[in-house]
This record gives sequence, structure tokens and C-alpha cells, in this order.
Amino acid sequence: MNEHKEVHLNIKAKALHTFDAIVVGSGISGGWAAKELCEKGLKTLVLERGRNVEHIKDYTTANLPAWEFDHRLRITQKQQAESPVKSGAADAGSALFFADDREHPYIQEKPFNWIRGYQVGGRSLTWGRQCYRYSDLDFEANLKEGVGVDWPLRYKDLAPWYSYVENYIGISGKRDGLPHLPDGDFLPPMEMNCIEDDFSTKMASHYKDRKVIIGRVANLTKGWNGRGPCQYRNLCSRGCPFGGYFSSNAATLPSAMATGNLTLQPDSIVIEVMYDKDKRRATGVKVMHAQTRQVTEYYARIIFLNASTIATASILLNSVSDHFPQGFGNSSGQVGHHLMDHFIGTGAVAESESFKDKYYYGRRPVGIYVPRFRNTNDLTRQKNYQRGFGLQGMGGRAGWQEQGAATGGFGKKFKEQLLQPGPWSIWLGGWGETLPYFGNQVTLDKLQKDQWGLPLVKIDFQYHDNEKAMRKDMLASIEEMLDNAGYKNINSYNHEQPGGSAVHEMGTARMGHDPETSVLNGNNQLHDAKNVFITDGSCMTSAGTANPSLTYMALTARACDFAVNELRKGNL
Repeated sequence: MNEHKEVHLNIKAKALHTFDAIVVGSGISGGWAAKELCEKGLKTLVLERGRNVEHIKDYTTANLPAWEFDHRLRITQKQQAESPVKSGAADAGSALFFADDREHPYIQEKPFNWIRGYQVGGRSLTWGRQCYRYSDLDFEANLKEGVGVDWPLRYKDLAPWYSYVENYIGISGKRDGLPHLPDGDFLPPMEMNCIEDDFSTKMASHYKDRKVIIGRVANLTKGWNGRGPCQYRNLCSRGCPFGGYFSSNAATLPSAMATGNLTLQPDSIVIEVMYDKDKRRATGVKVMHAQTRQVTEYYARIIFLNASTIATASILLNSVSDHFPQGFGNSSGQVGHHLMDHFIGTGAVAESESFKDKYYYGRRPVGIYVPRFRNTNDLTRQKNYQRGFGLQGMGGRAGWQEQGAATGGFGKKFKEQLLQPGPWSIWLGGWGETLPYFGNQVTLDKLQKDQWGLPLVKIDFQYHDNEKAMRKDMLASIEEMLDNAGYKNINSYNHEQPGGSAVHEMGTARMGHDPETSVLNGNNQLHDAKNVFITDGSCMTSAGTANPSLTYMALTARACDFAVNELRKGNL
């Protein structure tokens, strides 16, 4: 007698795992993709490889004073030794939002600081928040100089999307009338203190090509879209319980969730993009749960890869098939190449003997900015290097922290000495553009694996003669400017910090006109699969000089609009 066993077939599994759109990553660009796609009516799955972080509730260090940390916010020598990249980027207050080197190893062919935030919101919780538009000085540079490939768009294509993004996130800034640093739609600017204002005035009288402006920053100088205003605590990297700055957690993800179209799934490591070679379309992604290691397939009509520059490249390179033996969308052989970052580590501090009757209040979360003034026109053309650099800085007056060690002593007299502020000083540091070199690249190691059995990412990055020549001019320019301002005790530094230190990595899946020399077209579509879009830093064709995050957001909003229109036309 045959025993009958009832079998339950999960015939609805594929339907339950099918969405209109999938977004990989929930950081600055991924959050924007989620918002735009959900608001346009698409049922959207957002996959985040890290843990969940809920706005306000999970900002557990946001209101703690320094003395409530075991080591007064300092990183211990043991922590430094165990996780040097993380320790160089975070203090004890923000460390919970940075990936640990030991848990997430990678291979550095040459020193490279891959600074990551594996949680819902990604690095939008810890970014520097400075927001500048790129101009055609940036978008036309490759074509005019014969470097890399030409951008497939120009400023006029992105300008309305810059405005769209600015009017949502809220950027405080001033309209400065600089053609190579276009003005945006700003909230009221933050104010310079007296030494910064003095420096700005003196530079205006000394130079026609150098302007000192207040930084344009995604911190709110007034309440905006239900968030803020900024409380001038300057503890942004711990998460802001006031919503005083833009992050995915405070803004775009709640907007997406409000539509009812968002499914947010943390602890989800995307290991492969799946492809139907007959339809020439991606069908979905294969995902491993970070805790259980269970692998699940999810399906969608369009996919946005926004895992961040290096992570997006690694997903593409790991998605190997008969059709894509070099990695998904890599018929050009360009995926992983042209890794860029702004280089930092050069600057100076100088003192002023003036303003002894003045002080400042609050902890303003942005400094001053000197936009690029080299190679902007024929008059500023440099013979020994291409492109240029911007300067960031800040002025302040020495308080008890700075004076304590130098003063020495104890008791009443010592305390009275500490209550007297020290001299005013001003700091300037350079952020320089790196050219897109083919040899600066991300690859996957075939032998070494991480704890999930995935190939370790290998990063090979170095600066070249162009950056080295620019660095020399950067230092000389800073010293000259501080000297011309009449400041004293100029103390310079010039350290070649590893790539990645600016946390502006970009370029590994660049946009371009030609499918043979680029990965994406002018709409951020993969040349090889029209229903896959990439709008994080990996899409950048050149690095520009200014901070790039605003450009990522504008490109994302623009690509989402295009993708949904194409979807409705039946083209995807």
C-alpha cells in the first residue's frame, strides 16, 4: 500500500518576490531613487546590505556629551590597530555608522581608504553635506583636453534637476555669481565669523580670480519640508534627531514610505544581477541574507544600482555568465576602471593678531569655500597640470581645549587662564581633482573570500604626475593667500593621504556616448541592458573639483523620470 504524502508547492513565490522596481542601496542616491520611483507609482523594493536604522530612535549617541564616552570620544590604540580605516574616519560618537575593517575586509594593492556605512541610510548619515553644482567647465573638460571620454550631457541637461533636488533637500547658501560654480536655489546662508569675513574681504581686494564664500551645505537654516532647523551642534555624523540636515533616513525614505509603495529590506547583500539573454534585459537580483546566509531571488522590470562606487562595480563584476564573462554590463571592459577621488592632505593654519574683542557662538556645521581658480580660462591656465582644486577652510578662536596643554599649571589661577580665549586662527585645505586613469581600478580576487563566500574587493589606486604638480601649486597658493591676508605663524602641512580619504570615490561605471568605451549612456542606462540604471558615484565620467553628492542626486532624479516614462511607453 502506497503511503500518500501531501506536498505544498509554493507556486506564489515568484509573484511575492516581484516588484516594479528594485533599488540596491539606501544611501544618498539610493534613497532618492526610492523616493522618485515610489512617488511615480512603482512598487519598489529597496535592498540594503546593512542593518536597519530608524530615524531618531537609532541615533543612540546623538545627545551624549563627551564625558559619557569611555575614552572621551577618542579611539583607542587597540581599535586603531584592529580597524585603521574606520578609526581614521570616525570617533566614538559616530563609529556605529561606519563599517568595521575586520568584518568587511578588502585588498589594498596600494593604500586606499574605503570608508563605508553599512546600514539603512548608508553614508547619508555621515556625509560632509557640502553641495555644489558642476558646470560645463567640468562637463566639457574631458572632450576639450582629450582626457578619458566625453560626458554625454551638459549643464543645461542637469540644471533643472539640480533645482528639483535643492528645493527638496534644503541647501543653505549664497548666490555668488560664479559661472563655473553655478548658483542654486538656496535657503538663507550661514554667516561667516569675523576672521573669515576679514579673509574674504582681503582676498577680494588682492585677487580678481579668487572668491571666498560661505559653504553651501545641506543643513537647514530654517524649518524645511517638516525638518529642522539646524541646531548648530555640529554633531551631524551621529545622526540628527532634529532632521537638521538631509539624509535618506530623515527625508527621502520617509517620503517613499508615505506612498505605500516601498518595501525596505535591510541585511540583504546583493550578490548578482540576473539576465535574460533572449530578452536582453535584467530580470532581477540574487540576494543573500546577511545573517541567515539564505539566498533569494527578486524580480523587477527596472533595477537601480546605488550600492556606492566600489560596491556597485563589485556587484557587476561578480555577475558572471556565459553572456557576460567579464561581469554584467561589461562588454566594453570598462567596469571597475577609472576610479577617482578628490585628493586631500595639503593645507595650512595661520594666526591673526586682530579681533581680540570678538568671539563666536554655536558650532556652525560648515566652513568657508574658495571655488576653483586654476584653469578656468586662458588667464588662469597652468602649464604643468590640468584641471584644478577648491579650498575649504574655517576660522575660529582658541579656547581652553587648545590652550590647556600649552598653558600648564593647576588651581584657581590656571582656571582663570583657561577662561581667556587665545588668538584667532584660520585653516585652509585643498581638495583637488583626480583624472580618470584606466589603471586606477577595482577588481575581484579569485581566491580570497569574505565571510559570505564572496570574492574580496581589490583596489589598485595611485596619484599621477598631474595630481602631484597640482598639489605643489595648491600648497603654494594657500601659503600665498594667508600671507597676503597679513596673518602670522603660517604652519603648513603636505601629506599624500591615501586615495579614498576624501570619501568621494567615483567613476567605475562611467557614462559616455560610445558603448565600446563606457558603461552607461546619457540617461544612466547600462548600454548592455536598458532596464538597469546606475546613478551613484560610479557613473561619473570625470571627478570635477567640487563635492559630488548633489550631482549624484540630480542624476538620480533625472534617470528615474526617464526610466518611468520609458516603462510606461513599453520600452523597458
